[in-house]
Amino acid sequence: MFGNQNMKDMMSKLQDMKGAVEDSKKRLENIYVKGDALDGKVRFVLDGNRKLKELFIDEEVFENMEREELIESMIEGFNKAIEDADHVNENEMKSTAFNVFPGMGK
Repeated sequence: MFGNQNMKDMMSKLQDMKGAVEDSKKRLENIYVKGDALDGKVRFVLDGNRKLKELFIDEEVFENMEREELIESMIEGFNKAIEDADHVNENEMKSTAFNVFPGMGK
């Protein structure tokens, strides 16, 4: 069914893809996105791999806000950050796939 050369080529492409994905993950570690709420008083910073790198909550928030409202704001800010991180991650992985398999997008 498959010739030896075809199988070797396929295995080589898979190895290339694995290396390219690892390289992409390393690049994504250095791309940051943020999501904030309450005019920046609550802020999440994630890397392109969707890892939380920073959480900022202004002291004023603790003094002037009810617990439930703070939780809702934190969820809003985090969801914004994760949405942006998903977008960055997806674009990076598509780019990686197209570079390894150039005809894939056609």
